[in-house]
Amino acid sequence: MTLQPPQPGPVRELVGLAAAVATFPLAFLERTPRGDGSPVLVIPGFLTSDRSTVFIRRFLRARGYQAHGWNLGTNSGKVYELLPRVIERLEQVRAKARGPVQLVGWSLGGVLAREAARARPQDVRRIVTMGTPVIGGPKYTVAARYYIQRGVDVDAIEADVKQRNAAPIGVPISAIFSKNDRVVAWRAQLDDNPGNDVDHLEVRTTHAGLGFSPKVMTLLANELARR
Repeated sequence: MTLQPPQPGPVRELVGLAAAVATFPLAFLERTPRGDGSPVLVIPGFLTSDRSTVFIRRFLRARGYQAHGWNLGTNSGKVYELLPRVIERLEQVRAKARGPVQLVGWSLGGVLAREAARARPQDVRRIVTMGTPVIGGPKYTVAARYYIQRGVDVDAIEADVKQRNAAPIGVPISAIFSKNDRVVAWRAQLDDNPGNDVDHLEVRTTHAGLGFSPKVMTLLANELARR
């Protein structure tokens, strides 16, 4: 089946977000695995900042992790410009913790997490991506129009991403995706490189709900606790 960008669904995304927040059971925190105190760097998605990941980081700290924001302001979507800064931030967190870091990336943040791990596998223990466009860059997302209007060749990006993805990432990957996602085509979230150690984990929520869903938080706790 040919990949296509998802049909925009802002109302559905907002409803999904509200439902995730409203149904979040605080008591379930105690039923998820406790962390081992290791560092976790959380990277936000396109046009968002650390404010969007406050809930995730608070949850991770409550489970015993050293959860860090990326401290780089708003994610502009300029992956090649941002990547050196993300790698620098990764190295800072690793040096402070004196041990490998786990990376959590929401949407485009997952792309940056993957590329940082590809460049510095010795600094990363595991990657968890949430609604991340692994295939095609922005081409199969609702952001495609944004890039095209600014003169960006999304076909060229897709080709570059394909070439990059041909090189395996040397750390385990947990890829959380939802078929209800109306921001990133869900098939574009599936890693097709057989050389990668990746588990695809399906949930039922919207793209905006990924950072608040009880199911996603449970998976996040489970995956980060793995060795």
